[in-house]
Amino acid sequence: MSEFINRGYIHHNVLVSTDWLLEHINDENIRIVESNEDALLYPSGHIPGAVQVDWTADLNHPVMRDYLFRDNFEELMKRNGISNDTTVIFYGDKNNWWACYALWIFQLYGHNNVKIMDGGRLKWIKENKPLTKDIPSYEVAEYKAKIRDDSEIRAFRDDVLAHISQGLPLIDVRSPEEFSGQRLHMPDYPNEGALRGGHIPGAANIPWARAINPDDGTFKTAEELKAIYEGEKNLHKDDDIIAYCRIGERSSHTWFVLTYLLGYDNVKNYDGSWTEWGNLVGVPIDK
Repeated sequence: MSEFINRGYIHHNVLVSTDWLLEHINDENIRIVESNEDALLYPSGHIPGAVQVDWTADLNHPVMRDYLFRDNFEELMKRNGISNDTTVIFYGDKNNWWACYALWIFQLYGHNNVKIMDGGRLKWIKENKPLTKDIPSYEVAEYKAKIRDDSEIRAFRDDVLAHISQGLPLIDVRSPEEFSGQRLHMPDYPNEGALRGGHIPGAANIPWARAINPDDGTFKTAEELKAIYEGEKNLHKDDDIIAYCRIGERSSHTWFVLTYLLGYDNVKNYDGSWTEWGNLVGVPIDK
């Protein structure tokens, strides 16, 4: 789309506009997926034809601290009428936090035919575009997931420790209060179990929300994003970067920005993030 080309993004085709989606809402080869922090938003009104993928019930393993297994992912796709060839278009609340999180998890299983609706629920609703409470039903699809290779886009604690020892760049996308250790969680949120506050040594604090325009939830231009990540923090496109937050949802948003909008080649999301690091015995913490 010309508007995304004009913004200077490297992979401009990973975004669709609200207008484009409205025009293509009945296309058979796409599936619209809403993924929110607040699970009650979808039943209160969603884009016609959109299915809900809940970040807790659908994407996370019910017992282990990990994501759903391969057969569960295949079942999720099948029941939502998503085949291997289906283009999945994500959107959601919180300026597409959870949409980016869901997109990132889909890519763990090799479903790369994915896009984000720029602006998410906020922009769609502000433009008075149609909403429905009707729950769509689709014919069960055939789907075969790839064997997961987390190493490409996911970092674990040992990866982070190695990153620190090599002096490689880390991005802490939490609020300045969380980064400094003043808070153990976001304002107006419960403490999610971290016993210690602060940040991983060497991390640069670049709050995730700096990448979006707060009035409509759209992504800032590539020039504006480069001014933040490269001009202020001296990051480079060929850097080996790990991003983290509290559980990986905000950092998946930053991962998306760096990987797709700025075309960085080697960015990983540390989804264990501060709920893991803030509880580990013997790891270094700065304040």
